[in-house]
Amino acid sequence: MRFIEKTAKTIEEAIQQAIAELKVTRDEVDVEVLEQPSKGIFGLIGSKNAKVKVTVKEKISIAEEVKEKNSKKDVIDQDDIERAKKFLREVLDSMEIKAEIRVRCVNDNLYINLSGPKMGIIIGRRGQTLDSLQYLVSLVVNKNKGKEGYLKVILDTEDYRRKREETLNRLANRLAEKVIKTGKRVELEPMNPYERRIIHSALQNYSEIMTYSEGEEPYRKVIIAHK
Repeated sequence: MRFIEKTAKTIEEAIQQAIAELKVTRDEVDVEVLEQPSKGIFGLIGSKNAKVKVTVKEKISIAEEVKEKNSKKDVIDQDDIERAKKFLREVLDSMEIKAEIRVRCVNDNLYINLSGPKMGIIIGRRGQTLDSLQYLVSLVVNKNKGKEGYLKVILDTEDYRRKREETLNRLANRLAEKVIKTGKRVELEPMNPYERRIIHSALQNYSEIMTYSEGEEPYRKVIIAHK
């Protein structure tokens, strides 16, 4: 994995220097802001430059992708499905929640949908309970599996994932227009990696703004700033 750290007066200037040295384009890298720029007193005393870490996204060739898919073709078996169902049933029973568990398999992905009353409890505040439960199911299913046998688990209920993505896309575009209008950066609330990627993806075609992530998990958040 190739990366480089750069320091400059502004974040955007540091990013441009980094991608020029790496000889890549802006959409081929991930950006992490290590230090925010500061003007200091009277713009001189105590001023600090911006510092960024720019990492080139990993690429996979078509041949490698086909090979990887073939190696995982039979990775999901009935035992994986039963382990996921058994664990979820035990958790739901302990919460006194009745729900139907439906599982479908697509390549190396295990899609699980819950339906029934009290699904709001399963979703939790901003989907935090649903995300936590999804993580636990993933641990159960992938126990004792190697890297090549790893299964991605997607847990959903009441079409929450799609609705949440639509909400985040609307929020991202609204805040982008605000940044363009005011010139001031906007900090979003802390989000998980999946939701941060939605924000970054939604705004990647805006020529006047840039997005990057700040902070440590689980408080890492997206920043929308004017270039």
